[in-house]
Amino acid sequence: MHLTEIIDEQMTELHLCEECAKAKSMEMEQQFGLADLLAGLSDISKQASEDKEIIKVKCPNCGLTYEDFRKIGRLGCSECYNAFKKYLIPLLKRIHGSNKHGGKFPAGSVKPLKEKSESDDLRVRLQKAIEKEEFEEAAKLRDQLKELERKK
Repeated sequence: MHLTEIIDEQMTELHLCEECAKAKSMEMEQQFGLADLLAGLSDISKQASEDKEIIKVKCPNCGLTYEDFRKIGRLGCSECYNAFKKYLIPLLKRIHGSNKHGGKFPAGSVKPLKEKSESDDLRVRLQKAIEKEEFEEAAKLRDQLKELERKK
């Protein structure tokens, strides 16, 4: 395994066997854990002191608290995403620059997938507008959807 460390603008290249790489990985985790990284990126420590509500948030499925997530840096189950959504969205935006997954597509397949995503999004927005009885917005969305489907 090849590892490049940059400390104080000093670059060091290490060539390690599997066993030494595991040991180095554990050493790095202890020095700068994932939870510390997440906490630093999301200003969780500052936020937690200001907002006691965070401490009370708990996943109904696995019982993981948001405070535990802060410590270990991992969610307990898929339901944690919903339980902690309010706090994860700003974190994801800060780490990835967006809270929506754009993914990567093979060459030539981007346009049909993008159009499908757009039409799915329009359908969801149309349904919500109808449920809220926002009929003018619903009509605009319906027209946009028809135009998108006409282009296919």
